[in-house]
Amino acid sequence: MAELIISGPGGRIEARYTPGPVENAPIALILHPHPRAGGTMQDPVTITLFDMFAANGFATMRFNFRGVGRSQGQFDAGVGELSDSAYVLDHLESLTESPSQCWVAGSSFGAYICLQLLMRRPEIDGFIAVAPPANHFDLAFLAPCPASGVIISGDRDQVAPPSDIDRALTKVRVQKGEVIERATIPGANHFFQGKLKELEQVAQAYLSRRMAAARAE
Repeated sequence: MAELIISGPGGRIEARYTPGPVENAPIALILHPHPRAGGTMQDPVTITLFDMFAANGFATMRFNFRGVGRSQGQFDAGVGELSDSAYVLDHLESLTESPSQCWVAGSSFGAYICLQLLMRRPEIDGFIAVAPPANHFDLAFLAPCPASGVIISGDRDQVAPPSDIDRALTKVRVQKGEVIERATIPGANHFFQGKLKELEQVAQAYLSRRMAAARAE
């Protein structure tokens, strides 16, 4: 795994990168939770997602949003963080020649940014959004959602209750042929304390199914 400094719109961005095993490896960008709540790219859920994608042969990158760790700038209430994500995705794409697929994933605030990035980047093929705080951020911008993905939450999440996510999804439309799936992990709170293995298993099962379908096309 390489430590990188990327030139971003708000200054330098601190990142970690694991290259793919082949030239046209799929790529995955992982986004961390809310900086004001202590979220960094060292967050356990972020690392779990990062390691899972890397283990599946993805060229994988995670990074610190502006103002976190060695990344320059200040928290920008989601606007700057979305801009950071787009710049880092550009950089990730430049490191892999003709990636076979492009995925984004994130946890909590990072899941919210992940879903916004999805709406702006047509090359994104799939997403894994973990515990998006639908009670704090409106998901109506997914109109329509352009790619299939899964939203995973814990049934004991009091920060982003699953009922709020389900309610928000009733207002979301998807493009023809795309599906947003839901998965709930029993006993898991917002931070998946003691439930990271279960989270990885659910995410892995979804990713494996999607990758198998892509190979069959």
